Amino acid sequence: MDLIAFYARVTRWRALTFAVAAGVISMTVVPVAAQQVTLNFWDMNWGDKAYPAAGQALVERYNKEHPDVQVVYRSVPWSNWYETYVTAIASGSAPDISTGGGFQAVQFYDQGSILPVDDVVKEIGNSEFEASTLDAMKYDDHYVGLPWALNVKVVLYRKDILEAAGIKPPTTFDELRQAAKATTGNGKFGLVAAGDASGAHWITHIAIANGGGLFNKDGTAGLTSERSKEGLQILADMVKDGSVNPASAGYTNNDALGAFFRGEATFVLAGATAASQAGEAKSKIGILPPLKGPHGDIQGLYFVNNIMAYKQTQYPKETMAFMKWWSDNAMSLWTEGHVNNLPARQSIASNPYFTNDPDIKFVLDNYMTGAKTLSQIKGGTFPLLNTIDGDGFLWSLVQSIWQGQPLEAPLDSAQSHLEEVLGK
Repeated sequence: MDLIAFYARVTRWRALTFAVAAGVISMTVVPVAAQQVTLNFWDMNWGDKAYPAAGQALVERYNKEHPDVQVVYRSVPWSNWYETYVTAIASGSAPDISTGGGFQAVQFYDQGSILPVDDVVKEIGNSEFEASTLDAMKYDDHYVGLPWALNVKVVLYRKDILEAAGIKPPTTFDELRQAAKATTGNGKFGLVAAGDASGAHWITHIAIANGGGLFNKDGTAGLTSERSKEGLQILADMVKDGSVNPASAGYTNNDALGAFFRGEATFVLAGATAASQAGEAKSKIGILPPLKGPHGDIQGLYFVNNIMAYKQTQYPKETMAFMKWWSDNAMSLWTEGHVNNLPARQSIASNPYFTNDPDIKFVLDNYMTGAKTLSQIKGGTFPLLNTIDGDGFLWSLVQSIWQGQPLEAPLDSAQSHLEEVLGK
């Protein structure tokens, strides 16, 4: 064998050896790489400044327990939240899963961007949720989101102010009006509110409490129905009495709560856990029972915030598994992240963290039965609720009321706008 032939044979042998070795390496590496799953989870800030860290810590725990699935956590601020998700969906860069507002999932589902979560609900079990919370997630015979955090609206009151005036906590809206009037004076007011979204919650809260609401039973606009108008007139009458802080029309939610915490007002409508922000004043704050309307109705407003999965995900199975795990293990979000909503899961709500807090237990025991979402009489959920919730027309209406304008004209204007939205 000549030298050239020898080197040629050696070269071919080495090439074959390297090829076989490379094949072995590729066979051992490729399947491992194929098993790696990355999920992007966008989570709204549901608590104070400690919440994002609590959310991140919970994700890190999941990643440690599930080495084949790595979840990337992103905290999303509420400012421009809607545009954040709309832009991501339109550009094909939506997350695999996110938390979100009460009507976000149904709007995006209707646009073909959200997966139903029926199997997750079935696996957890309907008994883990109040029936009304599941109903609030049902659209087109599917659950479009998994209930996880409930924003229940309650009327807070200053114990010290009522005690000084010798007045018992009101149990009806008429008693609320009288107590507000009796505790107004010397630079203090019976009621303080806001002119933003939180102030607009008074519109739906008191309309629902009186057996009315935004909609009639047939789904048409119901702001000017007899019951809705009667409820809103209660607010207008309190303004006429001089009981409402006139600055309310320009206040934000934080402004209103700040004035209330400082003892400048007797009553304020807020979330069920708002008193936890009051600092030293917390012991002076109580929660009224659900107020009875003129016709005996005992109802109120709440929002069912939820978790949703996006159709753009490449890993629907893993996404749904993470959704259930997050829901099952969410307790630390309250204990460490100070979530400002109440838990939707019954097993979490029964934790001593909640049952040993008399205020939270009071809300869970007394408010949930009569709690209604914006869709109240109509029931269920539908895509336009997200538009209605985000539209400023209810802000304009409540600002007009706080400013002392006669109710009829601004109410008719709001009714017309709602009819226009529903007609789209």
